[in-house]
Amino acid sequence: MLVRIYPENPSRRLIKVVVDCLQKGGVVIYPTDTVYAIGCDIHQPKAVQRVAQIKGLKPEKANFSLVCDDLSHISDLTKPFSTSIYKAMKKALPGPYTFILNANNNVPKLFQSRKKTVGIRIPDNSIPREIVKELGNPIISTSVYDNDEILEYTTDPELIHENYKDLVDMVIDGGNGDNHASTVIDCTSDEMEVLREGKGDVQSLL
Repeated sequence: MLVRIYPENPSRRLIKVVVDCLQKGGVVIYPTDTVYAIGCDIHQPKAVQRVAQIKGLKPEKANFSLVCDDLSHISDLTKPFSTSIYKAMKKALPGPYTFILNANNNVPKLFQSRKKTVGIRIPDNSIPREIVKELGNPIISTSVYDNDEILEYTTDPELIHENYKDLVDMVIDGGNGDNHASTVIDCTSDEMEVLREGKGDVQSLL
C-alpha cells in the first residue's frame, strides 16, 4: 500500500492508519529528514525480525536506530549521560543526526540481544515524529538502500514502493527523499566522536 502524507501538515486520519498498521505488527517505509527508512513498532518482535530479514541481518546483530518524537523518550532507553551531550542533542534535534548512546536494560529486551548501545534519531520531519507521538513509543529506523551502483539511497517513494511492495505492509510517500544519510555521533564516553559525516553539520556541535 502506498499512502501519500504531506510533511507540512500530516493528515491525522492517515497517521492513525499507519499507527494501526504498526500496532498490528506491520512493517512500513517512511520519510525522514535524510533518507527513507524501514521501520516497525519496537514492541512487535516478529516485525523487528521482518525488518532484519529485509536487510539480510540477524535481529541480534542489526544496528537499528530508534526514532523518538522528542528527548523525553530517550531516558527510557539509555543510561545517564553528561550535561554537555544533552546540550548538544538539544541543540541538534530535531535534525539529521544519529546519537549513539549507552543502552539501559530495556534495549536488549526489545531486540532480544546483548546490545550495549542504541542509536537515537529525532528527524526534522513531522511525519515520523507524528507517527511516534500517536503510537506512544519509538519506532525502528534503518535506511532504504538502492541497488544502483552510483546512487546509495533510493529517493523516489514510488520507486521504493515498486521495489518493496511485496516485503512491507505500507510505503509512506512524503515526497522525494534525500540522498545523504544522517551524521552519526558516538556519545558512549564523555567525549563525542563523529563516526560518519552525513547531512548534519558537525562543527556546530563539537
